[in-house]
Amino acid sequence: MAGRVGGWLLAALVFVAPGVVATLVWAPFLAAKRIRALFAALPPTDSVVPSYAAVGVGASAPYVAGALVVFASVDPADAGLSNALLDLTAVLSTLYVVGAPLVGIIALPRLGMDWDPTDYEASTWVLLAAGGGWYAAVFAVPSLLLSVVFALPGGY
Repeated sequence: MAGRVGGWLLAALVFVAPGVVATLVWAPFLAAKRIRALFAALPPTDSVVPSYAAVGVGASAPYVAGALVVFASVDPADAGLSNALLDLTAVLSTLYVVGAPLVGIIALPRLGMDWDPTDYEASTWVLLAAGGGWYAAVFAVPSLLLSVVFALPGGY
């Protein structure tokens, strides 16, 4: 029984801790009134803090799950692990930089969540793209460093 509980706690830690760190590091973006308005408009609570925490932790899932898949399925020989981490990082980082503005400015208003007090002007696009890039960098930097280490002879 204790082994099962320990396993579940470890799994929760592996999936939640990176998102908590990324959420804390991304917090300076909450200084922007329009970012606070975005999180306040999100269901189910229509409140900034719970929405921000849920989105911040949840947005880490592709990076964490992707890294787990890479480590579980890629042979580290011949820099395979390094290349897989680089590929994962490139794809996900691009999706976050492009996806944050698309979701925030196109998808959410179409779903009835009109949140931007500046009517989605160009600065909102830039702010969301920068936010997506900042969030992605929290995962990309360690991933890139690991890929360099795994590319070294005897790195893994």
